[in-house]
Amino acid sequence: MKALVFGGSGQLGRALQAKAGDGWTIEALGRAECDITDEGATRAMIAASDCDIIINAAAYTAVDKAEGERALARKINGDAPGWIAQQCAASNKALVHISTDFIFGEGHDEPIKPNAKASPLSVYGATKLAGELAVQAALRDVLIIRTSRVYAAEGSNFVLTMLRLMAERDELDVVADQTGSPTAAGDLADAVIRFADAGATGIYHFTNDGMCNWHEFAIAIAEESLAVGLLGKCPIITAVPTSCYPTPARRPSYSVLDKQAAWNVLGSPDRHWRDALRDTILEIKENG
Repeated sequence: MKALVFGGSGQLGRALQAKAGDGWTIEALGRAECDITDEGATRAMIAASDCDIIINAAAYTAVDKAEGERALARKINGDAPGWIAQQCAASNKALVHISTDFIFGEGHDEPIKPNAKASPLSVYGATKLAGELAVQAALRDVLIIRTSRVYAAEGSNFVLTMLRLMAERDELDVVADQTGSPTAAGDLADAVIRFADAGATGIYHFTNDGMCNWHEFAIAIAEESLAVGLLGKCPIITAVPTSCYPTPARRPSYSVLDKQAAWNVLGSPDRHWRDALRDTILEIKENG
């Protein structure tokens, strides 16, 4: 399988390159290689490629910044996926499109199924929903994978931010009323490859197993980091409500995704988020 990956320099793009095994060839495109806000260049890249499948891992993910950059977020998250899907249809190529739990809003208290009604609370969520609708309109057999709270040993993410703050401060306040499922980029990449190998189409949810709020995740980051000597001390980590940290974008208080349909394809539940975090903390330590 030969894949062309948009968003190749991001967390998932790098993980896909690392996870691709026998039978897979990955050509990863960052913004320098192809700016997906350029419709002509994006279409030309797909048309010229001899790949079997396109993986769209590119996204505008600055949730708060998107509130003031609606047009750019819409172009990257909403318009570009439509162009990609249209060109995939014209070029007879398969497409995997990565989406988010943020297409859902409030009113949930149990894992959200793939066919649940979307009700985004933010520009980011609304533009990602627009992208889903655009690819579905252009390509009948598209594969959409929604995920949440992705992190890796490199890049910009909650784990690395917490580690930096824990090393700098003696006390931290972390929000405790937003619940979801953290997802290691490597596990997401492995799932994308397995979905593609299975020829799956439709909408699926994938995260690591289990759930936690941001405060619980921060506590786990501290505990795992102390256990391997990545942190020399643990700051006081206080649970606070979202109202203590007002942000431009609203975030859902509960966005745990139901993954049963994914397990039906992949064969079994993925590992627990705590186990995935432990391995990522070890990788961060090894990277120095």
